[in-house]
Amino acid sequence: MSERAPDRADSSDFEVFQMMAWRWNITTAKKLARARAPQGRIEPTEWAGMLRLVAIDPHHAAEVDLSEPLIVATVPNGGMLIIDGWHRLYKALTMDVAELPAVVLTAEEELACRIFGGEKGQGYLR
Repeated sequence: MSERAPDRADSSDFEVFQMMAWRWNITTAKKLARARAPQGRIEPTEWAGMLRLVAIDPHHAAEVDLSEPLIVATVPNGGMLIIDGWHRLYKALTMDVAELPAVVLTAEEELACRIFGGEKGQGYLR
């Protein structure tokens, strides 16, 4: 589920994505991915089954830009996971788009974006 973090005392605002017991700071992931060209392509049909695990707002999905690359992370002992772009994936499926561009984070970048999960454990906050 992607969400905006609640207002904080320091006025910072960041976007997060959580999948089960793992959470990533998507604002950080976007900063890391911004300067890079997509290195891969995602086939939406291969990821369609995962959509039932993610909260999708169809109205928001209708407005997203399919040319913006998805952000994919390699989760330790879990394989590849889209951490940003689920609404784009949903829209691509509804429009029969065969491929979407993707930026793949390095292991170091994924760890830098991860708020908790894996060796960072529950409750690790940046």
